[in-house]
Amino acid sequence: MGSMGPPGKDGLDGKDGEKGAKGDGAEPGRPGNPGKPGAKGREGVIGKAGARGLKGLRGLPGVRGNPGRKGAAGDLGEVGAPGGCNCGGARSAFSVAMTKSYPKERLPIRFSRILLNEGDHYNASSGKFVCAVPGVYYFSYDITLANKHLAIGLVHNGQYKIKTLDANTGNHDVASGSTILRLQRADQVWLQIFYSGQNGLFFDPFWTDSTFTGFLIYADQDFLNEADRKANAKTEM
Repeated sequence: MGSMGPPGKDGLDGKDGEKGAKGDGAEPGRPGNPGKPGAKGREGVIGKAGARGLKGLRGLPGVRGNPGRKGAAGDLGEVGAPGGCNCGGARSAFSVAMTKSYPKERLPIRFSRILLNEGDHYNASSGKFVCAVPGVYYFSYDITLANKHLAIGLVHNGQYKIKTLDANTGNHDVASGSTILRLQRADQVWLQIFYSGQNGLFFDPFWTDSTFTGFLIYADQDFLNEADRKANAKTEM
């Protein structure tokens, strides 16, 4: 037997075979990567208004606005009826002088010579001023001393408000003091010696006086209002 010859040439392609049966479904592949965002769409049509919501909480007060312009003057009103006046009820003043020397200590000094007693609010028997018109008062004293030292004070309802101490130098001298007090109705004010043996108040009818003075500066507004109310009530009767 001889040796094998070289391979022959490829033959012609055969005819397509018949369509095969549908194969079984393959398993789903893995999800692909997210795609890039698409372009922004056109603005949609405005929807219908929804139902009205509940009333909200009250807000904080706003900032105060600037003052408005001054308005035009109104018409002149009618003249009112004349008011009452109780001016006499708001008067109170006194000025009194001594008529004897060396008063007793720690007792009201009785100034028995009356120079002025407007309203009769100073009591010469007790030596005390008794307030009948509540308000603010001014009080002062000018006391001549001789032969003894003088320790004198102004007392309001039992409490010393001011004190004056003047030493006897062998000559006649004058001790003075003054103050302003607010008084209520029935308050009492007087002068008295506050230290034993120093009651050098001196009286001489021919050449010297020792005086105690007080007067109302202004009355309390409540007192004046009540006085006006009573005066108007009398006018209407």
